[in-house]
Amino acid sequence: QVQLVESGGGLVQAGGSLRLACVASGRMFSSVAVGWFRQGPGKEREFVASINWSGSSTYYSGPVKGRFTISRDDAKNTVYLQMNSLKPEDTAVYYCAAEPGYALGNRVADFGSWGQGTPVTVSS
Repeated sequence: QVQLVESGGGLVQAGGSLRLACVASGRMFSSVAVGWFRQGPGKEREFVASINWSGSSTYYSGPVKGRFTISRDDAKNTVYLQMNSLKPEDTAVYYCAAEPGYALGNRVADFGSWGQGTPVTVSS
């Protein structure tokens, strides 16, 4: 089991940037894939980005591709989500999730461990 804690959310103006961090504990971090998801007001949780166990593969949803970057620092047991050119429609609670193994998922069901989320609000 992996325990996850997100941080870095907040209020930002449209066009601005934020960097979210997801710190993991409880399991060898270098053997897990990590994903970021978000859930906006009245919406279902949706995939944002994921990174495989080694950092060699990443996957992004269409709405964030080219604006967001996922990366990992295994020495710090941390995965980051750098969010640039933020838009009001990026407003949501952002969750990180982890799953042991070598697969790179993009569905909620692909990840078994979840953090509590960090809110991001983008004002117009």
